Amino acid sequence: MEFLMLVLHDDDAEPYVEAEDNIAEWGAEVGERGVWVAGDRLRPPEFAKTVRFRDDRPYVTDGPFSESKEWIAGFDVLEVRDLDEAIEIAAKHPMARFGRIVLRKAWPLGEGFDR
Repeated sequence: MEFLMLVLHDDDAEPYVEAEDNIAEWGAEVGERGVWVAGDRLRPPEFAKTVRFRDDRPYVTDGPFSESKEWIAGFDVLEVRDLDEAIEIAAKHPMARFGRIVLRKAWPLGEGFDR
């Protein structure tokens, strides 16, 4: 089962403490378990572009901009047994403490919608 793990910056979370950031340990664990597929950090929203296709042409704007203080700071793709394993792995990520983690189950091409 594949999950996208969105790593979110969140101003309301506990202040970031670099000395307590165990990302290397987290990375080693998911690597040893063989559940990490891909991932990386993302630049802040001011470097983002939004692309829409309307009226037979693309529209590109700066952003995304929203009312929310949180923004996507990174992502990881996990291949795990089930949601419980995805939650266990996400809970150990340092941004679960210093930010927020959102898990989204992938919807493989060709599959029907299953909740």
